[in-house]
Amino acid sequence: MPRFRPSPLAFATLALACAAPALRAEGPFRNRDNKSAATDPAEGTYPIPYQLPTVVEITEALTRVRTYLDAAVPLRVVDSKTGKEITDFTTPVATAVAARSEANFSVLAYEMGVVHAGLLRAAEATGDAAFTASSVRQLQFIADRAPYFRAQEQKFHLGRANSFAGLIEPLALDDSGSMCAAFVRARLAKIGPDLLPVIQTWSDYIAHKQFRLPDGTLARQRPQAQSLWADDFYMSVPALAQMGRMTGERAWFDDAVKNVRQMSGYLFNPRLSIYTHGWNANNPDAPQFYWARANGWAVVAMCDLLDVLPKDHPGYGPVLAQLRLTLRGVAQYQSGLGLWHQLLDRNDSYLETSASAMFTYGYAHAINQGWISPSTYGSIAQAGWIGVSTRINAKGQVEGTCVGTTFASDPVYYYNRPTSVDALHGYGPTLLAGAEMIKLLTNPAIDIQVKLRTYHYVPKAGGATNYQSQP
Repeated sequence: MPRFRPSPLAFATLALACAAPALRAEGPFRNRDNKSAATDPAEGTYPIPYQLPTVVEITEALTRVRTYLDAAVPLRVVDSKTGKEITDFTTPVATAVAARSEANFSVLAYEMGVVHAGLLRAAEATGDAAFTASSVRQLQFIADRAPYFRAQEQKFHLGRANSFAGLIEPLALDDSGSMCAAFVRARLAKIGPDLLPVIQTWSDYIAHKQFRLPDGTLARQRPQAQSLWADDFYMSVPALAQMGRMTGERAWFDDAVKNVRQMSGYLFNPRLSIYTHGWNANNPDAPQFYWARANGWAVVAMCDLLDVLPKDHPGYGPVLAQLRLTLRGVAQYQSGLGLWHQLLDRNDSYLETSASAMFTYGYAHAINQGWISPSTYGSIAQAGWIGVSTRINAKGQVEGTCVGTTFASDPVYYYNRPTSVDALHGYGPTLLAGAEMIKLLTNPAIDIQVKLRTYHYVPKAGGATNYQSQP
């Protein structure tokens, strides 16, 4: 496991983290950065804490989430019939399963791949190796128990009832893509055991066995015989990109770029600059529903690709242009609480956390990478994080996350999907968003100015600002 050397700022942050209060939406709030807010007739109140977040506050929130996840992911094997823990792994038992907590989180769920990405980013941002230690424990459990569950499958032929079915025989992008990307990142960072054989199984499935449209776009055979889901931006592109990074083989990058461009061709609405959730070949002109998390998957996937795509690759410019278009479109739908709606363009649909965290990460990361302007998008990222932070409860659970959702053909379904703290989809994006906000707040190229009761993220290379003529 690599050693993280925190800066003096990180040491101070960690020392103070336990004392930092959680941000909860119990307004009205006054802007704490305006020292005269209580008597300032031009300063109103806000339904969320309209303020510049601190590194200490963000670190405390991320630590709370990590601590909750550590408790909610039991790394044990139990007998599903008796509930007793199994400790003898010499002979497989048909009723052996990976234990689940009340939250029902699985160590091999695709959402857990995003959690590992977030834990790695959080460790980098805070200097706290406890974040990657969480990944090490899970990856070691997988490495230790994979032989047992393979033997169980060979003896009892449980199929999808096997706890490690997605690892033994992947049958979908959900089985393979997100976790494959996470395992490659861990391997290259020397975090946990080397899971190269699993990486090879999953990457081979994505490259050669997953259903595709005739033009090579990765697709599904549900809910129609030829269907495309925006979710599959994330279920495929980051894995392809990371395989290109690990192997140095350009074909992986080519496939990743091709899928971003072709998925965008099918799903992106250039008038609104956002993505519809899905597309069916037999009904290409169906009404479009702009599910927020689908757009979040696209944003994070494009960021992941650009992070490792060689800048001389012919697809680099088009992918960057597509990300910029998407971020411009999404920004226009941010609510007055800093969050985004379940259906982006329908502000009577509820505010949803996982997508909001993905967008917050996308804006902060794109600014830190120099892909978009901090002056345009910095305060949007800040407002997004404040909104997301109000959804992290005292236990470290992430509230307001839409549960797993299929590609549907009517708005009633999307409007009425439940939210749950047991929807793992919200945890990884929240870790990503907070980690990237820490980097944004400490970005040496940006001056964050509090002027005229609002926030301006000013590039230091852009010249000095002058407010002398303003009230």
